[in-house]
Amino acid sequence: MAGPATLVFVAAIWGAGFLAQQLGMDHVGPWAFGVVRNALAVAVLLPVVLARRARVPSRRTFALGSFACGTALFAASMAQQVGLQWTSAGMGGFLTAMYVLFVPVAGIAAGRKPPRGIWTGVALAIAGLFLISFGPDASLRVGRGEALELACAFLFAVQILCIDKFAPGMDPVALSCGEFAVCALEGLPFLALQSESARLSGEAIAAAFPAIAFAGVFSSGVAYTLQTVAQTVTAPAVASLAMSLEAVFAALFGWVFLHQAMTPRQMAGCGLMLAAVVFVQLRALERDRPGDDGDRVRAGCG
Repeated sequence: MAGPATLVFVAAIWGAGFLAQQLGMDHVGPWAFGVVRNALAVAVLLPVVLARRARVPSRRTFALGSFACGTALFAASMAQQVGLQWTSAGMGGFLTAMYVLFVPVAGIAAGRKPPRGIWTGVALAIAGLFLISFGPDASLRVGRGEALELACAFLFAVQILCIDKFAPGMDPVALSCGEFAVCALEGLPFLALQSESARLSGEAIAAAFPAIAFAGVFSSGVAYTLQTVAQTVTAPAVASLAMSLEAVFAALFGWVFLHQAMTPRQMAGCGLMLAAVVFVQLRALERDRPGDDGDRVRAGCG
């Protein structure tokens, strides 16, 4: 179970990183936050890549993998941030996590049989996300903000599938470093936006730097690299389910560190999401019993 367990740890880091992102946005705009965060991740990982003398199949494959994974990650993260201008954080978080549904659907479209029990797990996770994200008076309207958040979910699904395609064939640290370099470079032109340049200064970066440092070093440098490593032994559908626990950890960290109230409804949602991951893993263990000729280990338990 090393793969899914690692991805749960990744979700915990991202849950804490969500709080860091909220705090950092008090000082700088989303594009500046993203550029500095990704540049810092590259600065952290590059010495590791050089020290490991990481090998890649070819420069072309490395460039293609970095571009595909980095572009998907950049587009997803910025669609999420821009969409939050026109929708609530609860709605944004709920719709973003719909990648738990998009990933297995995309897998079926690509001819891949989904892991055993995944649809039950997806249903439990979506129900849990709804309870965590919304109050009893929730309304599910669809506007441009909601459309962007759904686009974000689809793009995160693409990023997960890109990692699944490229990570097994190359050094995961090198791929992550290339991914973040692409994200940083693609974000640079957006710093010229008036809404960004008006808030961009040395003082603002310095004020936001503790939050950016956490996001760059841990949420990006550590967590996304661990995602790349773990996905070499975990099916994309199971990986997306484990990583969706980010919503649970964000709620828990907000409760502990920012004194944000956790209602019984939200606690029930956290329980449903945990149940979803445990259920799928138990089904995966059954599938991988000796003598069961199923999909390789990546079908569920790394």
